Amino acid sequence: MVMPPAPRSHSLGDEPARVETAPPPVQHTPLAGPLSAEQVVRDAAVIPVIVVHELAHAVPMARALVHGGIRMLEITLRTPVALQAMQRIAAEVPGAIVGAGTVRSATDAQAAALAGARFAVSPGYTHAVGQACRDHALPLLPGVATGSEIMAAQEDGFRVLKFFPALQAGGLAMLKAWGGPFADVLFCPTGGITAQNAPDFLALPGVACVGGSWLVPSDALAASAWSRIELLAREAGALRTAARQAG
Repeated sequence: MVMPPAPRSHSLGDEPARVETAPPPVQHTPLAGPLSAEQVVRDAAVIPVIVVHELAHAVPMARALVHGGIRMLEITLRTPVALQAMQRIAAEVPGAIVGAGTVRSATDAQAAALAGARFAVSPGYTHAVGQACRDHALPLLPGVATGSEIMAAQEDGFRVLKFFPALQAGGLAMLKAWGGPFADVLFCPTGGITAQNAPDFLALPGVACVGGSWLVPSDALAASAWSRIELLAREAGALRTAARQAG
């Protein structure tokens, strides 16, 4: 009589390997039609400040950020391929909302709008830049560093502002001081903001979001490390929770 084989005992080494699956893309509520500056800064805790040197990096980088929950993408006008990068992202990455950073002139605003930008960010403020952005239906986050600059932007109807360069211009202490006279203004501090100090800024009542380059490190771009960029975007999604705890 042939006996059936005895049941095989499994050691830990015999267990089938677990296959880790990537987390699903973060789902966004569609934002069709013209945007407001407040919609731009309220969408997520961080607006990534992006410098694109290689056009081939633009689309996969944007996909990684959008999958990780960050869709407001500030592409700075600091490289020869910046406008082309905006065009490709706007055309090829569903869900991405492309913005132009380092807008310093009416010509910049026009070029950004033609490239598909839906919002603009400037390092400073002039009436000409503000008017050009209005003419091209681009909500603008004007850069300010002093009370006088805030008042000049407010006179032209802007109340959602970029505090830049945030750390060098006074950081948390300056924002707290502005909380009294400029309680009706929303700020996006940018310049020296990191994942470590962002919760302290986000805990302030006048801060809607922060701008930061750490979501798209230059070494990650150079290595095409898209999963790393997606992870950084997902981690940024937890910063508001950290801010509430810090506050």
